[in-house]
Amino acid sequence: MMLSHRPISRRTFLRGVGITGSTIRLALPPLAVMFNPHGTSYAASGPIPTRFLLWFNGNGIPEKFWIPLETGPGFQLTPCLTPLAPHRKDIHTISGLDSPNARMPGPGNEHMRSMSALVTGERFTGAGAGGPSIDQVLAARIGAETRFRSLEIGVCQESFGHSIQRNLSWAGRDRPLPPEMIPHKLFDRLFGTRDYGWVQRKKSVLDAVYKDGTRLQKSLGGEDTRRVDEYLTSVRDIERAIVQLPREYARVDPPDADADPKDWPKLAKLQSDLLVHAFASGQTRVATYMLTKCQGLSRFPWLGLGSSRHHDYSHLEGGSAQQQEVMRDICRWHTEEFAYFLAKMKSIPEGDGTLLDHSCLLYVHEHAEANDHKNSGLALILAGHAGGLMTGRHSKMTGTIGDLYLTLANRVLGTSLDSFPTASRLLPGITA
Repeated sequence: MMLSHRPISRRTFLRGVGITGSTIRLALPPLAVMFNPHGTSYAASGPIPTRFLLWFNGNGIPEKFWIPLETGPGFQLTPCLTPLAPHRKDIHTISGLDSPNARMPGPGNEHMRSMSALVTGERFTGAGAGGPSIDQVLAARIGAETRFRSLEIGVCQESFGHSIQRNLSWAGRDRPLPPEMIPHKLFDRLFGTRDYGWVQRKKSVLDAVYKDGTRLQKSLGGEDTRRVDEYLTSVRDIERAIVQLPREYARVDPPDADADPKDWPKLAKLQSDLLVHAFASGQTRVATYMLTKCQGLSRFPWLGLGSSRHHDYSHLEGGSAQQQEVMRDICRWHTEEFAYFLAKMKSIPEGDGTLLDHSCLLYVHEHAEANDHKNSGLALILAGHAGGLMTGRHSKMTGTIGDLYLTLANRVLGTSLDSFPTASRLLPGITA
């Protein structure tokens, strides 16, 4: 990477004033001019930061359609994992880890106990999670210098269930951090202060920063000018997509609603696009993404599944062939959305690589086999290349989910985490 222009800080913003006089700041994506000549470090602020994402889908999996039979780099993608074929070299499929505190007796049902144990390692309190979730443990260590210490994002809007079922991120014992599930609210949070003109979609947020953007582009080289133009265009595309959403997309339906009229795949992609913008512009290093809820009740009409809800399908006829095939199709949609997110991360250059090269993404469920509420032999996916993550393989491992979190914290994310509930060791085979 050869720099022909004076370096600028990665914390550079495009600034403007809205029609009500409010200040609007638009963070920039990684530009070549921000890096040292080798693209290995930001010239003005040091090493390229590592991002962490915890991605969640509820209700478990059909193991025979999800977990590969082969281990090592030669594994065959199962029906649930086929959407990840373009990203085979970017993922590490892991099976076999345990969540022991999910099986401890106590209040709540098996989903509730599993959810608390999954994200915190602690037992369900009867009101919420038993401690801080792993994302918040990491955010306390690596999130202090960003605009948002962490972001909590969701997709399938449901009023059903207890707090433990509706929240993935926890600041501490019984202290949930609710996900933002409405795209226009997440957009407003990321791209400026609330200004009537553009919040009501009468104008674009880009109108306010047009002059500053034009001034910046005149000082950039050709490649960076193209990157800024693509970035601003993508912001405008998201604005247009949000404008086109019907009003009911901002409403959370009660659990007894006859149908779910919302297009969850459309919302999922909007939320993914916004999160990628947040990572690319350095607004956060830590996020959670709750595509579906724990013990979720979403319907899936785009899959031809409208007669029942997700949790019903997970127990349809006690694990029959029909139930397994329905869960296969639902889980394949889940991985399609994860694959979309990976592709967006890979499409954005950062230094000598891409956003995905400098990220650690972890995809989890509260159960393994859905029908049995199984909490041993969990199936997870690691993605990205931060910290020398080993990818392009399937591994069967022994240990706990706490062991994995401790390993990621210390070997991938550069923290010095002394302990995590249920953890007793660092796992081999996670990093090269």
